[in-house]
Amino acid sequence: MAQQTINTISPNELLAYALRLKNANYRLVAISCANAENGVEMSYSFDSGSDFTNLRITVAPGDEIESISSIYSYSFLYENEIKELFGVNITGISPDYKDKLYRISVKTPFNMKEGDKNG
Repeated sequence: MAQQTINTISPNELLAYALRLKNANYRLVAISCANAENGVEMSYSFDSGSDFTNLRITVAPGDEIESISSIYSYSFLYENEIKELFGVNITGISPDYKDKLYRISVKTPFNMKEGDKNG
């Protein structure tokens, strides 16, 4: 029977958890992001057979979060997208597209604050 767990962790615990999951043969399925009351909520989803595990992190404005691209190399696409669209300060992404993944006219369009203007 399939099992799904959600582990709420702090940003500084992410690398250790990701490394543990990689060593236990979990694959990274997705990284998603949504606006939350106190910043953004990021969910890192991993799969191993019938076990689906999520790491959930709330990132406050101005906080840094370390990239997991050194552990899961293909995470760089998710992380560049989240950095560019939501404005999350993700450090150590390899490769880092430096907010040039998309051609957009608005900086961090999915993390617009009330009163922000286009352009």
